[in-house]
Amino acid sequence: MRITVIALLTSVVLAAVKILAGLLGSSYALVADGVESILDIFGSLVVLGGLRLSVVQPSPRFPYGVGKAEPLGALAVASLLLMAAVAIAVQAVRETLTPHAAPAPFTLVVLVAVIVTKEILFRTLFSGAEIIGSRAMEADAWHHRSDALTSLAAFIGISVALLMGPGYESADDWAALVACVLIAYNGVRLFRGAMVEILDVAAPEEVAQQVRELAAAVPGVRGIDVCRVRRSGLVLLVDIHVEVDGTMSVQAGHGLAHMVKDALLRSELPILDALVHIEPARAGD
Repeated sequence: MRITVIALLTSVVLAAVKILAGLLGSSYALVADGVESILDIFGSLVVLGGLRLSVVQPSPRFPYGVGKAEPLGALAVASLLLMAAVAIAVQAVRETLTPHAAPAPFTLVVLVAVIVTKEILFRTLFSGAEIIGSRAMEADAWHHRSDALTSLAAFIGISVALLMGPGYESADDWAALVACVLIAYNGVRLFRGAMVEILDVAAPEEVAQQVRELAAAVPGVRGIDVCRVRRSGLVLLVDIHVEVDGTMSVQAGHGLAHMVKDALLRSELPILDALVHIEPARAGD
């Protein structure tokens, strides 16, 4: 949450600087970049809200927690990316058809500072997303990387306009169009990733294998039959069938099921809940 707040405040400053520099320096690519930074602000707010909700404890009304708020936040950020790509592309096409002055040289200095800052934000957020397994935070990180790519395209376009002289004033507008393609690509990729998580996609096989090994290590467990692991925001939900001695009493089987559940909840995996089903071991197991 701290990292997301820092990214949000940085986006506020960068959006103001880029829009002002773009208006004063006659660079639509820089103005478009500033607008994209405004979307970063909304994106960070959405991610922050999703992260806060995802750690709310389960309640009678929401027995599995509200972890789905986190991928829903990622879905919202991805949608913002796609809308930004369309809006910037439409305006960039208009600018290419309208004669205007070449961008001012000082806009290049602004863009270099923006690219460096946004790349740092991307790496910081992406690292945090990998640590806690946050899809929304990953989407926010790629939002900042898209902003850096937009700024890089603007830098190239403005450089071409300044170096080539008259007739190339619209180079930064074409650069904005190229940036739109990159933004749209990341938007689609992130949208698909968030959508499959909302639809209860299975956790990676290596995670399921860890769950099997943890359950199999409990004394009295003869084998593992079924193991399903799904992600719900930042946590995992497990359904597992463990095989035990078929002559075991109901009370003993019940106790063993709790031992398996406790072993899973105490593990390093972010397991919120586990449903353990007891089955008699097959002959020869």
